[in-house]
Amino acid sequence: MGVTEDLADDLALQVIKYVDASGDEGVVNEIVALLGATSQTAEEAFLTSMRVRRANQKARALLLQKVKAFKARQEVAGTADTSGT
Repeated sequence: MGVTEDLADDLALQVIKYVDASGDEGVVNEIVALLGATSQTAEEAFLTSMRVRRANQKARALLLQKVKAFKARQEVAGTADTSGT
């Protein structure tokens, strides 16, 4: 990535960590406003990084949920198979 994307991605990562810890979603809008007032390029790169990282988090959470459900079904099926013999 270029400097703009690298800086925006690092900022997005820090913002996400802060939001996860504090629950303060409003900080995202504040940072977007600041970036937009100073650099539209930085604003766009930050927003893109935020969307990509948040989408990735949601996708990983969904995958984890699916894996847990699959394992639970496997355990139940394994228990059912051995209880009948």
